[in-house]
Amino acid sequence: MRIGFVSTYPPIECGIATYTESLTKALRAARNETFVVSQFGAQGERVFALYQPQSPSFAADVFYTSTRLTPDVMHIQHEYGLYGTQKGVELIELILRYRLAGLPVVTTLHTVYERLQRDERILLKPIVENSQAVIVHEAFQKDTLVDAFGMAERIHVIEHGVREIEPIQDAKAKLGLEGKKVILLAGYFRPSKGFHKIVERFPEIAARDPDVVLVVAGKVRNIEFDDYQREFFTRLNASPVLDRIRILRGQFPQYTFDTILSAADVMVLPYERGAQSGMFAQALALQRPVVASNLRAFRLLAERSGAGLVVDRDEDWVETILRVLSDDALRRRMQANARRYVRERASWRLIARRHVEVYHGVVTVPYGKAEYVYFPEPEGHPSAYGEDRPLPPSDRGAAVLDKAS
Repeated sequence: MRIGFVSTYPPIECGIATYTESLTKALRAARNETFVVSQFGAQGERVFALYQPQSPSFAADVFYTSTRLTPDVMHIQHEYGLYGTQKGVELIELILRYRLAGLPVVTTLHTVYERLQRDERILLKPIVENSQAVIVHEAFQKDTLVDAFGMAERIHVIEHGVREIEPIQDAKAKLGLEGKKVILLAGYFRPSKGFHKIVERFPEIAARDPDVVLVVAGKVRNIEFDDYQREFFTRLNASPVLDRIRILRGQFPQYTFDTILSAADVMVLPYERGAQSGMFAQALALQRPVVASNLRAFRLLAERSGAGLVVDRDEDWVETILRVLSDDALRRRMQANARRYVRERASWRLIARRHVEVYHGVVTVPYGKAEYVYFPEPEGHPSAYGEDRPLPPSDRGAAVLDKAS
């Protein structure tokens, strides 16, 4: 089938963008067609960048372009604040436009907390009511939505997908970390990530193991949380064990980030708030053990995968991290568990298959007994646009001129 997506998309730096890139690749590998309608800055095959996030015409712009590309279903990747003002209220108009046009909508809600705040309840109610299907990543998130709005039959639980790859060989050597036990903090610098907790406790860890190094590989997104970032780096550079800390900066494209992650003996996620984490999925992909805070989503993923340990109290960070670093058998077991979890349950190949099942549940066609046929064009095959392959909107004017001449 042809699935249209509304989402951020690389090279825009956003966890949802990375998620959508991975999902669309897996869907195409399963012989589905995809396109993505995204904000300005997005790039890629069948990716149409056509709106500013704060544009008052967001809903109309996305609706008219996406429907001309004749999708069987539209899949919206929801995160608060991605689509307009007031946490993305314009998205509701877009969903209603699709409903009026008779076009099925599937919405993935990437952030659903156990207790909905007033504004979250106001926004999520019409999204759930007017989407033909809703996807969340954890069972407790479905419970939250059902308790608030009912409609359990349309809410599906599909785990966050994980890449099937191997760790980068000689990653420690490439970073000059041979013989070291590496603790990794990675991600965007913001208060809710809790990185400061580990920086504060690292001198105690360093005193108890002379081979331990803390690697901080984070990024700054514009001037977001500027005060926190200044305070964090001031504290980091004032550490009494600064000589045991490596601060890495850069754009961290995927291979670079994979190399950094492959060098880690343990990835630490001391988050104070969150409903899911793409970083946990990245660690699972590279078979890196995780030590995480006791957020419910982290606890459930650690239990499912067997690749993580959860810290209930801040006082336990030091002991739990040192336990992973000092116990080779435990670390190898967590790595093997991560590999098995991805292969048997969470690979994008499997996650894409579950998405297709959801799509088939909402797409109704009057063809009776019919099979959807699609063969990806081999490289070098001459392509032509027609009814089976709509011309991108930006190229239609040129096509009309060509035909006239």
